[in-house]
Amino acid sequence: MASMTAPVDHYSALFARRESAGLPAWLPPLQRAAHSRFAELGFPTRRDEEWRFTDIRPIAEVPFRPASGGADAGALAAEFGFGGLAQIVFVDGRYAPELSSIDELPGGAKVVPLSGALRSHAALLEPHLGRYAAFEREPFVALNTALFAEGAFLHVPRGVAMAEPIHILYLATEDGAMITPRTLIVADEGSQATVVESYAGSGTAVTFTNAVTEVAVAERAFVDHYKLQREGDRAFHIAQMKVNLKAQSVFSSHSITLGAAIARNDVTAYLGGRHIECTLNGLYLGHGSRLIDNHTAIDHAMPDCGSHEVYKGILDGRSRGVFNGKIFVREDAQKTDAKQTNRTLLLSEDAQINTKPQLEIFADDVKCTHGATVGQLNAEQLFYLRTRGIALDEARAILIYAFAGDIVNRIKVPALREAMDEIVGSRS
Repeated sequence: MASMTAPVDHYSALFARRESAGLPAWLPPLQRAAHSRFAELGFPTRRDEEWRFTDIRPIAEVPFRPASGGADAGALAAEFGFGGLAQIVFVDGRYAPELSSIDELPGGAKVVPLSGALRSHAALLEPHLGRYAAFEREPFVALNTALFAEGAFLHVPRGVAMAEPIHILYLATEDGAMITPRTLIVADEGSQATVVESYAGSGTAVTFTNAVTEVAVAERAFVDHYKLQREGDRAFHIAQMKVNLKAQSVFSSHSITLGAAIARNDVTAYLGGRHIECTLNGLYLGHGSRLIDNHTAIDHAMPDCGSHEVYKGILDGRSRGVFNGKIFVREDAQKTDAKQTNRTLLLSEDAQINTKPQLEIFADDVKCTHGATVGQLNAEQLFYLRTRGIALDEARAILIYAFAGDIVNRIKVPALREAMDEIVGSRS
């Protein structure tokens, strides 16, 4: 992996100045190891296979710094919040209690700032934090692990079913700021939770969000996870989500990418028990010169599991999309049922998509399918709508909405589904 020396030195200096007092004994060694690994790896370049379609020099060449704090983000929190949902809010990497509305949760469940949890619930975090998001080969995970100081911790105890969703909102407002949020979701045996994790920001600030989310789903637990990314047109967003699943658990992820000049989402799910169901869905909308890169991996390590994946993209202007979806079926993972689909709608001649669905199968008794389609609006469908007296622009909007609606209609949180209906409708 090629490196960029000056940017690495800049972030090493930030690491040297960070405060580690009061942290549990097991965390500073982990962060030091992550810093050392980032110094070795450096930022990826297009010579690296996993990044060959995504040039991150616009990120690497800017000396981003931690935010100074003190921003008034009340209006942004109101704009990007969801009425009626309990939410915990962070502004430029700092917990904002005045914008949060976390009431007492049922059955001892808790959602708290990670900084506080590291001091009051360190033993609960130790088996999970940094255990799924490995940084040995992933420089942005290493950078986050070395520098993170805040984020959200959600714990759902054994047998507790949370009836209402939790909204975790990260706001980026300060020009030139780097935000390194760390989210940890732990669902104990037989528990249930719905989580909306969203990232938003002002339209003018140049910000860099480098986020890592770890999700631990125990036996017979159920987690429905939504990620909504709506940062400004000049923002940069790199995110990794690592999911560890135990026997008979159910996990679903819905990734919706609407913002940022460069947005990269990596989602990896490890199916480490029998009779697991894992769903990864995604919708991304690109316009202008935006680049949206989605990398997914589902690792079937045990038999009798199912995975289902549908990612859809709508690209206009000179925007570019990347989809790389991998399904691994290990030798012991007999009776695996895995399906993967990527469909992309190109609305202009200059829009581009690079798509690469992959299957690596080492078991012989499996049902696995994958496919990718790229196309434009169907001329016959447009003609049909026009013959019914529908104007061209309206006919296009109807077909675009129908394409995206397949993903939007899978959203089970009413407030989020209504917001997406409005967003997709306005961009059609």
